[in-house]
Amino acid sequence: MDFGYDSRTQELRERLQTFLDEHVYPAEPVFAEQREQAEGEARWSAPPIVEELKAKARAQGLWNLFLPGAYGAGLTNLQYAPLAELTGRSPYLAPPALNCAAPDTGNMEVLAEFGTPAQRKEWLEPLLAGEIRSAFAMTEPAVASSDATTIETRIERDGDRYVINGRKWYISGAMNPKCAVFIVMGKTDPAAERHRQQSQVLVPRDTPGLEVRRGMRVFGYDDADHGGHAEVVFHDVRVPVENLVGEEGGGFAIAQARLGPGRIHHCMRLIGMAERAIELMCRRAASRTAFGKPLAAQGVVQEWIAESRVAVEQLRLLVLKTAWLMDTVGNQGAHTEIQAIKIATPGTVQQIIDRAIQVHGAAGVSQDTPLAELFAAARTLRLADGPDEVHKRSLARRELRAYT
Repeated sequence: MDFGYDSRTQELRERLQTFLDEHVYPAEPVFAEQREQAEGEARWSAPPIVEELKAKARAQGLWNLFLPGAYGAGLTNLQYAPLAELTGRSPYLAPPALNCAAPDTGNMEVLAEFGTPAQRKEWLEPLLAGEIRSAFAMTEPAVASSDATTIETRIERDGDRYVINGRKWYISGAMNPKCAVFIVMGKTDPAAERHRQQSQVLVPRDTPGLEVRRGMRVFGYDDADHGGHAEVVFHDVRVPVENLVGEEGGGFAIAQARLGPGRIHHCMRLIGMAERAIELMCRRAASRTAFGKPLAAQGVVQEWIAESRVAVEQLRLLVLKTAWLMDTVGNQGAHTEIQAIKIATPGTVQQIIDRAIQVHGAAGVSQDTPLAELFAAARTLRLADGPDEVHKRSLARRELRAYT
């Protein structure tokens, strides 16, 4: 395993670092002010500064970096890892500015791999251009969605149409007026084998019977600048059978193919969030005096900083190993490592951010630093794309298989 940056990665990393320094970090207070001033439907749209950053990023070739192959920048997971880490330092601005924000990233991957030519033309191309947003509707309030086989939304064939009925929630991005299409997962054949009951279909936002009911809060935040997280109801929603993604019964497999890259992308960005927290913690410790000496001279603060540095370096190496395996033996071959990073990274980064908050005192939980929102994001990622306990259960079973 060689994790050294090749020439292309190094060049992109330098350009991205410059873009962050010159455009993204200075835009953070503008972003905060604009979202505070937004009212009505505009509250759920990205603040205008995001569109300005998107235009600049695209002009500089910092666009769709996450997507391998002909549709994206053609980077490997290993090449993308240090770039995604940098975007994690400003997770509410940098990923959307580069058109590398979830859930659009995963939806573009699904359409690129499983979509028909017509589906790619209608939905993938405008997503690649950053002209529309999208949502992935899987999670449901009435069942344990950590077990995707339990979802209850029905997708029933009626002639040349599918009829969809069900209720979803925490559907990221769905409140955004630019969210033009939903990839909806539901059961087409409840009598089939457990992992062949589900299918996925494309549902345009303006389809009759689709109701975006309300925005869900996350630790008190509405995440409106990202389009929120919505409760969505489907009542006799009818779409052409041509809107099926892949094949009937293939929904679970498509979801797993989608979530693998999504999990590592989250972990890449989380490392950047941790680096930002460590930087803020060190700056605060060096500049703040308590009980007659700088916080940086307090033994407990030194311990927090040291432990945080060690943890980040460990996490980065595990994420890079996982990216290398995904590139060399595929997502299935990297299954153990994908689960390991999803278990280790959000919880550890949450702890690092918590230390930074503690060093900042009241300022750490205020709107004057990004730490409170970073903490909420890290804590939420212990649930998103599968909770810790599900990944631990699966990983333990895989380890035990050789002995039982």
